[in-house]
Amino acid sequence: MLLGVTGGIAAYKACSLARLLVGAGARVRVVMTRSATRFVGPDTFAALTGGPAYTDLFEEPGAVLHVRLAREADLAIVAPATANVLAKLAHGIADDLLTAALLEATCPLVLAPAMHTGMWEHPATRANVETLTGRGARIVGPEAGSLAAGDEGPGRMAEPEEILRVAEEVAASGRDLAGARIVVTAGPTWEPIDPVRFVGNRSSGRMGVAVAKEAFDRGADVTLVLGPGAVEPPPGLRVVRVETAEEMRRVVLEAADGADAVVMAAAVADFRPGSTAPRKLKKEAGPPEVRLVPTPDILAELGAERRARLLVGFAAETADEPGELLEAGRSKLAAKGLDLLVVNEVGRPGTGFGAETNRAAILAADGSEEPLREWTKAELARAICDRLAALRRPLR
Repeated sequence: MLLGVTGGIAAYKACSLARLLVGAGARVRVVMTRSATRFVGPDTFAALTGGPAYTDLFEEPGAVLHVRLAREADLAIVAPATANVLAKLAHGIADDLLTAALLEATCPLVLAPAMHTGMWEHPATRANVETLTGRGARIVGPEAGSLAAGDEGPGRMAEPEEILRVAEEVAASGRDLAGARIVVTAGPTWEPIDPVRFVGNRSSGRMGVAVAKEAFDRGADVTLVLGPGAVEPPPGLRVVRVETAEEMRRVVLEAADGADAVVMAAAVADFRPGSTAPRKLKKEAGPPEVRLVPTPDILAELGAERRARLLVGFAAETADEPGELLEAGRSKLAAKGLDLLVVNEVGRPGTGFGAETNRAAILAADGSEEPLREWTKAELARAICDRLAALRRPLR
């Protein structure tokens, strides 16, 4: 556990939280802001945790301390989380050891806000909290009660016992795909016309990479099958790079053998040239006649096998009405024998291929649905993995 302590009067409660975490079996590393040391000394946390309490980015010369702390953490907790640190985290500011470590960290994050009522209720703080929860942070509290300077109102840090309970819940759910083997595809396929040109699409691979990262962070053994021209995946993932639909089919079918789930987030080209010219087609020869033939439908092939693995498909659709979009998705869900289908609305500015957000719905074979709405790709990846974890439990 990485326990961040910031400069608020509630910092004294973090001592009790550190003791509770250690008592629950956690290995706790404490990082304090300089302001926090005005309320509680680092030696107190060192005595409670059996390890140093870090306060400075350059505390260990020759070591990249913030990276090491981030990568060692299975869970990060900030208690108290002042309005200042919430703003820094929401906007990616990393001007001390704690914020630098949290910007580097990929583990779940629990925040226990503590501040005066006016600061908590200020629109800027509310917007920062909304941003952080949208990225997956879990907020505990604050509670109403006595505050500094004799004031009363919402802003009091949650009790250490409540923070511990939430931390244990997040830690448990954060590993809910432990032991699962999951194959994820991402990016486009490029079907060559000649050595220079190809038939392809606009997919960036962002969505599939987000799903692979989320599943990996939740304990899954992930194989990411990545098409060309896609975004770079984070370190630690097992990545197999492919170019054509046939290459992707071969790799996916092999990787899917024994897998618990396959998530086909890649935008596989529907057609390829019937033949590929061995040399570059010259412009002077005039426009070539390119005859297109279908590519293999990898997801339908997996669905036809009817093995005890979960299948998730993606469908990029354009439609004039939401009902038309959902109807097309439900038809594909049934036709391909899928457990889940994410139907994406494409063709609108700022959503879909290459964008940071998706306008999408999640359809399930059991009839349950997540309605069509705008998601960040991280939010959508988290929702997909939530579904996978819930569907996987009866199979184990």
